This record gives sequence, structure tokens and C-alpha cells, in this order.
Amino acid sequence: MKDEREQGKAPIPDIVIGRLPVYLRTLRLLADDGREVTSSQELGEHLGISSAQIRKDLSHFGEFGKQGTGYNIEFLCRQLQKILNVDTIWPVILVGAGSLGTAIANYQEFESSGFRIVAVMDEDLQKIGQPIGHGLRIKDFADLNQLVRETRVQIAVMAVPAHAAQRVAAQLIEAGLNSILCYAPITLAVPPHVRVEYIDPVVHFQHMTYYLR
Repeated sequence: MKDEREQGKAPIPDIVIGRLPVYLRTLRLLADDGREVTSSQELGEHLGISSAQIRKDLSHFGEFGKQGTGYNIEFLCRQLQKILNVDTIWPVILVGAGSLGTAIANYQEFESSGFRIVAVMDEDLQKIGQPIGHGLRIKDFADLNQLVRETRVQIAVMAVPAHAAQRVAAQLIEAGLNSILCYAPITLAVPPHVRVEYIDPVVHFQHMTYYLR
């Protein structure tokens, strides 16, 4: 399967890429229920998205189903994993070993989705060397460059306070990381080649409260 660059097509809209993991998650839930086949109509009913939108999104990457028979769930899962580059395990470093960082380190579902936390780092000397997560010990953030060289990691999770986030991000980027998942309530200034995703519960709360009366 060729991507849009190989085929000379226009870039696929980022909003489409953002929906693919949601499709994959739903397909896995259906597979866990013992299902073998689904349809764009059924997926749309689960997700509140029109079946036409689902078909249009998938059509950017090829033809995955047949008219009247729907999608083979196992096959479509494999194809989405390839498209999203999660048909392998990506090493991830976590920066910040506070309450949030500890909860993230203890989360057990990352690896089944293609990610493995290989190191947890912090600047607090009292935390360095302490056990955390699944068989890890907290490492000194001062050793970031060496760790990146050893693990060839490309993805970082930042669970640090807002006042430290920009500095930590700059150090991560300087060390060669170009994908950051940021839990700090701040918008980072990063170079164009760096991809940042944000998780800020307050923003989502405020989005919901708009609709409350």
C-alpha cells in the first residue's frame, strides 16, 4: 500500500488521520466481542459519524470492504495498524514522575496499542532511582541525550508543570525527539517538524460546561 506522497496525491487532512485511531479502537472492541464482519453503517452508529464519512476517510488509503459484505474486522484492523505505523512497538520516554506521571507509567494498555514506556525521567534527585511503572526505575533527566542515543526513542510524554514545559520540550527536541504528548496546560512553541498532541482535562471540562444549563 502506498501513501499519498508515493502516489503524488495531496496530503490527507489531519482530521482524517485523527479519526483513524478511533476507528481502530472500535474495531478492536467489536473483535473482542467475537465479531468478524462489520459495516460503515454499524461503525457510524457506534461513533456518531455518518457511514459516508467513514467510507470517505478509508478511501484515502485504499479499498478495504466489498459492497454488500462490509469489512472484515481483523483485516481492517491490520491495515489501520500499518497506516498508523502501530504494527510495531514504539519506545516512549515519560518525563515527570509526579502523581500524573506515576499513573501514566502504571497504565497497562499502551503496549497492546503499539507503545512501550522504556524510561521515566525526572529532575528531582530524591526520586531518581526509585521504582516506577512496570520494572522501571526513575532516571535523571540530565542523562536525556545518552538515553535517546541508547534507545533511539522518538516519542516523549511530558507530565510536568506548565512553568517547566517549554524548557523540557526544548531539551527533548534538542535531543532529537520530534513527537511529544503534552499533559501540561500550555501551548508549546516548537519547530514545524515537531508534532505535539495535548491532553488538558480542563479544556475538555470547559467544552462540556458550555452545554450545561
